[in-house]
Amino acid sequence: MSYTATKLLIDQHIHGGFGVDLSIANVEEIVFLSENLYKHGIGGYFPTLVTDSINNIKRQITQIKKASESDKKNIAKILGIHIEGIFINPDKKGIHNPEHFLPATVENYKLFEDEFIKIVTLAPELDEGLIPYLNNKGVKVQAGHCIGADLWGIDAATHLFNAMQGISHRSRSTALSALLNNNIYTELICDGVHLSDEIITLTSRLKPANKIILISDALPITYSEIKETVFAGERICYNGKSATSLNGTIAGSTSLLDRIVKRLYNKKLFNPEYINNVYKYHNIDLPGEIVWDTNFDIVEIRGGG
Repeated sequence: MSYTATKLLIDQHIHGGFGVDLSIANVEEIVFLSENLYKHGIGGYFPTLVTDSINNIKRQITQIKKASESDKKNIAKILGIHIEGIFINPDKKGIHNPEHFLPATVENYKLFEDEFIKIVTLAPELDEGLIPYLNNKGVKVQAGHCIGADLWGIDAATHLFNAMQGISHRSRSTALSALLNNNIYTELICDGVHLSDEIITLTSRLKPANKIILISDALPITYSEIKETVFAGERICYNGKSATSLNGTIAGSTSLLDRIVKRLYNKKLFNPEYINNVYKYHNIDLPGEIVWDTNFDIVEIRGGG
């Protein structure tokens, strides 16, 4: 049997898993999540916080930072925090709670600003000076939950096509601008629920292979026995295939990155660059590698956390 070795996986957009909700979890629970993510070949991740009150976001930033200091072995490294929400468009809110939305101003960002925040997802059409501020701070700015087509100052598109203005043959849109701009990275949720294989194929033809970042957008119910829960203030139900709110809005995925990679491989849609791109995007490196068998199941995880 032949084997393939790749870098460890890095997930820059994940809300939890194994019953752990990163929006409310304590330090011990976050460390537990990190231990289990490593077993799936995830060497590092960016805990992603949804729209919430300023106090709750500040509390979770503190919990995540403390968890990142764990000296345990064989654990996914916490590489920073991804803020998804607060500065997004109500028309593309998904399951986010509009009660906590704020104008995208520097003053509002400073209400919870922290050096450990590495990614901010916002609606560029609603920006009131926050984008250049984040650019100057070295924080990655991503367009998501939005309708704007002007992506000036934007580094990436958050979960491309999901919760954003799609492609029309008569007008500009966020998705179209992201596809045509080769300087912008695109997050893709390739779990078989959020994107069709046809749209994944189209994206791979339009975007350079080195600009596609695989994410899980995994929910706390991922790899757990939970079938119903409250997430981001919404009741979420899992039917064995997809997790949605009571009105049918897709809430996030129930797949981790190793399963997504395997699925793409089996569909002949996988490119090894998809694993490497997130390293380049953040200019980081992690020691270690994953050994995969011919079915792209993990055989061994070497080094890492």
